[in-house]
Amino acid sequence: MSHHLDSPLARQDVRLDITDLYAFRGETGTVLIINVCHSLAGDIPEPGYHPEGRYEFKLDLDGDSVEDLTYRFVFAERDETGRQALTVRRTDGADAGDPFAPGMVVAEGNTDEPIGTDSGLRVWAGKAGDPFWIEPDVLHAVGHAFQDGTTIDLGAWTADQAENLFAGHTVYSIVLEIPDTELLAPGQSTRPIGVWAVASLATDAGGWRSINRVGLPMIHPLFTQYNERLGDDLNGGRPSEDVATYGKLLSGEIAGVVRAYGTAEDPEAYAATVVGRMLPNVLPYVVGTPACFGFASWNGRSLTDNAPDVMFSIAANTPVSLGIGKESVTSTPRTSFPYVPEALR
Repeated sequence: MSHHLDSPLARQDVRLDITDLYAFRGETGTVLIINVCHSLAGDIPEPGYHPEGRYEFKLDLDGDSVEDLTYRFVFAERDETGRQALTVRRTDGADAGDPFAPGMVVAEGNTDEPIGTDSGLRVWAGKAGDPFWIEPDVLHAVGHAFQDGTTIDLGAWTADQAENLFAGHTVYSIVLEIPDTELLAPGQSTRPIGVWAVASLATDAGGWRSINRVGLPMIHPLFTQYNERLGDDLNGGRPSEDVATYGKLLSGEIAGVVRAYGTAEDPEAYAATVVGRMLPNVLPYVVGTPACFGFASWNGRSLTDNAPDVMFSIAANTPVSLGIGKESVTSTPRTSFPYVPEALR
């Protein structure tokens, strides 16, 4: 799984569990999407978005892994039909990293309906099909390998047995399409940015606790399946602190697997290179370009990119395949706004 049910804290209320982050070129600008509240968790008394939480897209505009622009979503309680009123605020500069900065309201409306603004910003939130796929046997074997420093032991499993654990499942999506005028200067056609998302819960003391933080896909499946404390830790903190806090740990786990495979003369040097790509845990994207999350480079992430094969293979320095791909998704992404698949149940 990419970020599904990835830590004890996230599992306490799946409405704040971000399963995936996407960034790609849309019809009118840059599309950012997060999914939460996965149906894999079973029956949820109050599905949707947490009315005491907040969901934030954070954008780094100058390459220092510190947010320069934040779009913050908050939701009201569900009404008798299940809809929730929502408000989107924007904070800039130093305020972008201040959880108490009020920001400016840039969009208001309700879930399950498209919201447009005079500036060209577009918003949609609602139930959708999960566009992600994972093979559970490969997933767990990868987790064991990186925890134990071994090769990936699939036992008698073969690719013809592969199945998508998430086929037919649903999520609740938050879709934000940012017009080029908000991210590009006049005469500018492209711009590199970094993107991550945070789901937070209000505390009794009047602050905010980070429940889930997501940038690159597959970080948690690689390193935290059997280290739940690390899962909670990675969901807190700030990207700018990632290298100092987690660099040595992740390098050691990658080096262990690469050493077991014998695919690098210097496993530690290889691991350091990979961790240099993974941390800070920020999804890079060049505004104005097609997204592609591949082996050669990471430029955003489309709804159909095969992130598991890419991340597992790079980390292990050996080919790792789930045996399934986008064809295993029950409901395929839409080609127009709001882009996410329709919920089939």
